[in-house]
Amino acid sequence: MKRGKNWQIKLGIFLMIFSGVFFAATLIIPLFELPTRTKVIASTTSFILMELVFWSGGLLVGKELFTKYKKQLDPRTWFKKKKTKGVSTSDDKT
Repeated sequence: MKRGKNWQIKLGIFLMIFSGVFFAATLIIPLFELPTRTKVIASTTSFILMELVFWSGGLLVGKELFTKYKKQLDPRTWFKKKKTKGVSTSDDKT
């Protein structure tokens, strides 16, 4: 990895992680006692900012690192067991 690109990768990873703040805000804003119009505008703005920040971070880190971190940030894959090669379990009865 080139030394000049190192700051781009670090900034990109930071932006991808920081987009979680906007995601959390999107979920929390409806809980506040605000007028409905304000909630809708604030939640929509937060969601759009989340996407912009995440994808701009993805552009900075590059395709390979982006796909790697995108898989790690996907909540659907957080609790799946990783398959190990060559190890059979008691569930593999044939």
